[in-house]
Amino acid sequence: MLLNRVGLAFIGHRIRMPPGMPRWQMPQGGIDAGETPRQAALRELREEIGTSRADILVESRGWFCHGVPNEIAREVMGGRYRGNRQKWFAMRFTGTNADINLATEFPEFDSWRWVILEQLPELVAPFMRRLYLDILDEFGTVWSGAPQ
Repeated sequence: MLLNRVGLAFIGHRIRMPPGMPRWQMPQGGIDAGETPRQAALRELREEIGTSRADILVESRGWFCHGVPNEIAREVMGGRYRGNRQKWFAMRFTGTNADINLATEFPEFDSWRWVILEQLPELVAPFMRRLYLDILDEFGTVWSGAPQ
């Protein structure tokens, strides 16, 4: 979860999703062999939105798990995964909007915006809503009283 100076969250519009499926989501990704979850989170931020301009504020206490519909598993995840087990981090964005560059080596988003946190669950695919509500619940104190 990337938060700007006024407590808004970054959300990107995914390039690949089945027709009719909401395409908005926060950056996320896998952990490579030999990598810690913290290292993976910072790497995925660079790979997905082209910036390293972030400081980690807090790491989730545990892991979040969610399934994905067959259509997503097959078409977007290449049939290799049925769901996700994720460690989440809240990060403070330290750059400017110009530091975000979606034209990465393997682009995942075609547009992005900052949104109020309460909007996140409404914008994502239905199978991700519970996950986003849980993340907001766990990280609730991170942005209370924003800006920081």
